[in-house]
Amino acid sequence: MFIDRVMNHRERFINTMEYKAVDRVPNYEVGVWGQTIDRWEREGLDVYDLHWDWFVGEEFFDMDPREFIDVNYGMIPTFEPEIIERTERYEIIRHRNGVITKALIEGMAHGTRASMDQYLKFPVENIEDFREIKKRYVASMKRRYPPQWENIMLPRWKTREHVLVLGRNCSMLGFFWRAREWMGTENVCYAWYDQPDLMHEMMEFIADFTIEVSRPILEKTCVDYVLINEDMAMKNGPLLSPKTYKEFIYPHMRRLVDYLKSHGVRYVGVDTDGNCEALVPFLMDAGVDFIWPIERAAGMDPIELRRKFGKSLRLWGGVDKRVLAAAKTDIEEHLRSLLPLIEEGGFIPTVDHLVPPDVPLENFMFYMKRKLDLLCGNF
Repeated sequence: MFIDRVMNHRERFINTMEYKAVDRVPNYEVGVWGQTIDRWEREGLDVYDLHWDWFVGEEFFDMDPREFIDVNYGMIPTFEPEIIERTERYEIIRHRNGVITKALIEGMAHGTRASMDQYLKFPVENIEDFREIKKRYVASMKRRYPPQWENIMLPRWKTREHVLVLGRNCSMLGFFWRAREWMGTENVCYAWYDQPDLMHEMMEFIADFTIEVSRPILEKTCVDYVLINEDMAMKNGPLLSPKTYKEFIYPHMRRLVDYLKSHGVRYVGVDTDGNCEALVPFLMDAGVDFIWPIERAAGMDPIELRRKFGKSLRLWGGVDKRVLAAAKTDIEEHLRSLLPLIEEGGFIPTVDHLVPPDVPLENFMFYMKRKLDLLCGNF
């Protein structure tokens, strides 16, 4: 599994995904809550030594670099943001995506709220609303792409030694995620049954739009992976049944994945919190190569997933964020349990979400040190 030759970052990533020998497994992480930054600063961390964009690779923690092609898959133009009401404790806001929320002010740190917003209103309630909001999703706009990307970035991508990703995290939104953003979770869950024509039209549009926005990049270069953000499950299972997924989403998901892979995307992953196990067979049949972040609090176990679905499903994540607040012996034991997957390959461990503020800096430093030992085969 492990070799002495030092590999570049892209070789290391591809060999891990292909179950081949590596010098070590890639070191990736997600990030932290804003409140965690404040805690770690009180505990002695010089927060200005870090960039806090862990997806691209935090040098302070020896994370591997990745480059994300910053394509805008969102609405253009957005709604004008507006504070509709504000008190000492909360504010009611219309966000750029047209969603109106009531948000708690107290406890906010570095852009992270201490609790989730209360969602009050969404921009799509029916098929007429959807056809109106589609006007904000014209694919063929040059401003969706980084300035001068063909002149400056493209030549460098062709000789890269690092991992190249199409889209920032939470930019290539999937079918459930985007529908939820337009309609709200509860409304989407009813709409499969109450407004099937709307949902069929919506799913078809999401695939068409994503393909067309991706096309200019993929016609010029190949990328190492894309991550389709879905968040379509909760603790006890998916937010839609396998039957509903198969009818409404699967045909368009397969069409999207087929397009991406036929245009040089090496791997396609799906990001969803919660327990998505019941939908994994459909994802795999659609051509998905990996899932992330394998949320342990929802009963997702990477060892069991490998046993059940085999090597065709690569696994990312699977480190229980709750364990990081426990004793160091618990962290050690938790990492040790992942050793069989590290040795087998096709597995990149990360914390299964943002690191919460109950995790002491000392614990996280210990975790990162021992995790690096695990990635190097020295555990």
